[in-house]
Amino acid sequence: MTSLPEQLHGWRQPNLVLIGYRATGKTAVGARLAEILGRPFVDLDQVLVQEAGRPIADIVAQGGWREFRQLEKELVARFRHAQGQVLATGGGAVLDPDNVAALRENGIIIWLTADPDTIQARLVQDQPQDANRPSLTGSDTIREVAEVLEARQPLYQAAAQIIVDTTHRDLAQVVEEVLAALAPEEGRTLGG
Repeated sequence: MTSLPEQLHGWRQPNLVLIGYRATGKTAVGARLAEILGRPFVDLDQVLVQEAGRPIADIVAQGGWREFRQLEKELVARFRHAQGQVLATGGGAVLDPDNVAALRENGIIIWLTADPDTIQARLVQDQPQDANRPSLTGSDTIREVAEVLEARQPLYQAAAQIIVDTTHRDLAQVVEEVLAALAPEEGRTLGG
């Protein structure tokens, strides 16, 4: 495992913010990073569901994506001043420039990517235990992944300070690459 500089440990540090499309590994990578670094891990979608008292699919069915995005925006704003946490965002958090600004205010944004075939395979594999992911476009999975990725890639790219491809890579490999990329980024962020 990569040797970690002391500045990556501790509470007075920027958040590590994971962005990316569904099934790129934000939750798994975030939880592992938090464990290694001794930081709290927060999956913002899980917090949103817990606070709303209903699954994302129900929020969207009852109030549409507009209600979900508003709840997401309010939640992201609350984490604007948090420090030293590892945050996994929902895949569409980058759709609102205010979210990106809030997350960047005290965070290093890490974009986890994967190719469309990998995302589709992961979504199919996750389907039995994750029926909570409502369709974003109403299209079939293959078309939806292609359409949404094409629309969001420029937003992810613009927001990201670090980019890590998770295609055909296991959790340990992805975490290792994130940690290696963080060392110089944390140094710049902290003026070191």
